[in-house]
Amino acid sequence: MMAHSLATAPTCSNCPIRHRALCARCDDDELEDLNRIKFYRTYKAGQTIAMRGDALDVVASVVSGTATLERGIEDGRTQMVGLLLPSDFIGRPGRTTLQYDVTAVSELTLCCFARKPFEALLIQIPHLQERLLEMALDELDAARDWMLLLGRKTAREKIASLLMLMAKRTMNPDGEAMGTTSRLELPISRETMANFLGLTIETVSRQFTGLRKDGVIGLDGNRVVLIPDLQDLLVESGDDGDGGPLI
Repeated sequence: MMAHSLATAPTCSNCPIRHRALCARCDDDELEDLNRIKFYRTYKAGQTIAMRGDALDVVASVVSGTATLERGIEDGRTQMVGLLLPSDFIGRPGRTTLQYDVTAVSELTLCCFARKPFEALLIQIPHLQERLLEMALDELDAARDWMLLLGRKTAREKIASLLMLMAKRTMNPDGEAMGTTSRLELPISRETMANFLGLTIETVSRQFTGLRKDGVIGLDGNRVVLIPDLQDLLVESGDDGDGGPLI
C-alpha cells in the first residue's frame, strides 16, 4: 500500500468498529500487542490505496469511509467486484501480493498492521486467527449471495438490497438495532452503484425514483436517502430477513 498522511488516531476504547472488527474478541493485553504494531493512514476520495500485483507489506481494517475493489480484464475494462465498508479487512496473511486494485471513494481511514508482525500475532493469539477465519467465511457467503443478486434479482431488488447493505453497515455503528426512521448518507455515487450492480446509471436513477414514488424511500439530493421503514425496504430487496448480503 502506498504511504499517505497519517490520520488522527482513535484509541481502541473509542474505535467505531471495535465491536465487529478483527480485534472484537481481544482482551486488554492482546489489544496492547496489536497497538504496538498498528498505525493509521488516511486517503482522500479518488485516491489509489493499492494496485493489483503490489507487494502486500501491510494489512488493514477500514475504520471509516468506503473503498472499492476492482479487477481489470485484458481489453482494458475494469469491473468493481466489492465494496469495503467500516470493519472490512484488506489483505490476506500468507500472501505476498494484492489481487485487486483498491481505491478510496470517500475519505478513508485505515487501521494498518505490518504484515509479518501481524502474522506472528496470529500464532500467538489463536482467537485472532479464528476471528479472521470467521470474517473470511462471512465474505465467502456474501460473495455467493451477491452472485444471486447479480444473476437473478430485478433492478429494483438490486437497488433495495444495496441500500439495505449500506444502511446496516453505516447507520448502526454500535451493532444495535436501528429505529424505524433512518437517514442514510450514501457513501458511493449512482455511477458507482451502476458499475457494481451491472446496471446503467439511467436504470439506477429510475429505480430510485420508483422507490420514492412508492413511499419506500425519500430523497434529499443525490446522496441522502430517507428510509421511513426498514422492513418495507427489506421486502423490496427480495431477501428473507437477513437484510441482504454483506460485501
